[in-house]
Amino acid sequence: MTISATDVDPRGKPVIEPRIVIVGFASAQILDVTGPLEVFSSASRFLPIPRYATEIVSTHGGSVLSTSGLEFASTPIDEVVGPIDTLVVAGGRDMDLAAGDTKLVDNIRRLAGQSRRVTSVCSGAFLLAAAGLLNGRRATTHWAECAELEAKYPEVSVEPDSIYVQDGNVWTSAGVTAGIDLALALVADDHGRKAAAIVARRLVVYLRRSGGQGQFSALLAAQSANEEPIRDLLDWLPEHLVDDLSIPVLSARAHLSERQFSRLFKAEVGTTPAEYVEAVRMEAACRLLETTQSPVDQIARSCGFGTPETMNRAFQRRLNTTPTKHRFHFGPA
Repeated sequence: MTISATDVDPRGKPVIEPRIVIVGFASAQILDVTGPLEVFSSASRFLPIPRYATEIVSTHGGSVLSTSGLEFASTPIDEVVGPIDTLVVAGGRDMDLAAGDTKLVDNIRRLAGQSRRVTSVCSGAFLLAAAGLLNGRRATTHWAECAELEAKYPEVSVEPDSIYVQDGNVWTSAGVTAGIDLALALVADDHGRKAAAIVARRLVVYLRRSGGQGQFSALLAAQSANEEPIRDLLDWLPEHLVDDLSIPVLSARAHLSERQFSRLFKAEVGTTPAEYVEAVRMEAACRLLETTQSPVDQIARSCGFGTPETMNRAFQRRLNTTPTKHRFHFGPA
């Protein structure tokens, strides 16, 4: 914690500022650094709370070049001493090099011992794992790197479909923009969900995205579909969720046999047509639950589930919750 002598509470006592230390390195992803930074900065500006005191550190300090070519200033990590409220470790490119940086990893381990919370964004989980901070814990990282994290660090229980994972005082998040989700969750942990919702509205982002990152890998894969009949179908599908979206109907629309369609769809999108349709319907339902007061049965019909029971089963299977509980946790503040 840091204390500013100029900030006092109504009783004249110094206000303690939560200290946020963000760890970067050469080839870090700039959004892994600036996403959480902007959340904490916005919370400090728009909430009646002690402002977050943020600082960025790296192995040697000075100017650090990110993957995007944008440089950011930093303090040498070995000059940083605790106590620290929240340690945030960014991810990026060349994680084998970063994880092999003994000075960086040793100092992450040292600072973690002086921190109330330890967190990572995207592939920053590899640095926490290299420091032994994820041993015996649940964790996540970018969906494309979960298998590698699990293979390299078998003592870590990897959850590939989570946007972020909290295990005790250690929080890990999925790819890149999930660092914003994580930082909002940390603000909610500190000051409550309504406070975090204010920050989310200011940043024009959802307080918490619905579902897991698996849906984003599928939906993003769909955006890169190369074959025209599949690409056109995927553009058409979100506006026709109440239609019959069975394989016979979809294959006919794509002018392919059912066998050809199923094979091509799986190759292009990475999932089956039925799984993709349900993912799109789930995404639409979650958005309506989070942003409207529409009855659950109406949402079920408008998203193509037909009945609340069918939608409830999908929520239980994919999110391990119910539509009502989802709205309670993530609905309008």
